[in-house]
Amino acid sequence: MRIYYITRRNFAQKIILSLLMILVCAFIIHYIYGNLTVPTTEISPIYQGNSGQKVMSFAINVDWGEEYLPEMIKIMDQQKIKCTFFLTGRWTEKFPEMAQLIADHGHEIGNHGYKHDSPNQMSLENLQGDVQKSAQIIRKATGKDTMLYAPPSGEREDHVIKAAHELGYQTVLWSIDTIDWKRPSSDVIVAKILDKAHNGAIVLMHPTEPTVQALSEVIPNLISQGYRLVTVSDNIK
Repeated sequence: MRIYYITRRNFAQKIILSLLMILVCAFIIHYIYGNLTVPTTEISPIYQGNSGQKVMSFAINVDWGEEYLPEMIKIMDQQKIKCTFFLTGRWTEKFPEMAQLIADHGHEIGNHGYKHDSPNQMSLENLQGDVQKSAQIIRKATGKDTMLYAPPSGEREDHVIKAAHELGYQTVLWSIDTIDWKRPSSDVIVAKILDKAHNGAIVLMHPTEPTVQALSEVIPNLISQGYRLVTVSDNIK
C-alpha cells in the first residue's frame, strides 16, 4: 500500500508540473507574439475602402499635368476635402515645389513608382528599387514617407503586389475609373463618378483640364448626397 501511495503521489506531481509547464509556455508564446511587429499591409491590392460608411476617395496619379494642380488644390481647399496624390519620382524631381504644395495643403502623398515604367515587365528586385528610389525623392521634396503604392497603368502581376508588400506598401487600385487621361468632356467625367458613386469608392483621376472642371460639380454633389471625401488611408482603415 505504501508503494502504491508514493506512485500515485508522484503521478499527481507530474500532472501538476506538466500543467504548469503548459501555462508557462502559453504565457511565453503570448508575450512573444504580442510584441512582434506584424506588417499591417494586405498582400492583395485594395480596390475600394469602407463599404459600411458613406465615404469616397479621389486617387490622383501624377506624372504630368502640373499646370492643373494649383486649381485642383484650390477647389479642394474651398470644399474642405483631402485627397491622395500618387506621385512619380521623376515628376517630383522636376517639380519639387509642386509636390511640397500638395503636402502643405494637407493632402496625402502616395508612391507611383519612379518613371512610370511597366511594373509587370520588371523583376521583383528592379521594381523594389524603382519604388524605393521614388520614395527617397518624395521624402526629400516633401518630408513625407509614402505607405501606399499605385502601380502605373494599374498593372498587378503577383510579383508586383509582392514587391510592394515586402517594402511595407499597400497596393491601391480603384473602383471607379474616370479615364480622364483621354480628356473627355467634363460632363462625361461628372456622369461617370456620380452614376457609379458607392460607399468606400476609390476614384482614379489625373490632373487634366476637364478633371478640374468636373471637380467643381462633382464634389458639392457628392457632399449633398451625404458622402465624406477623405484620403485613401482614411477610407481603407
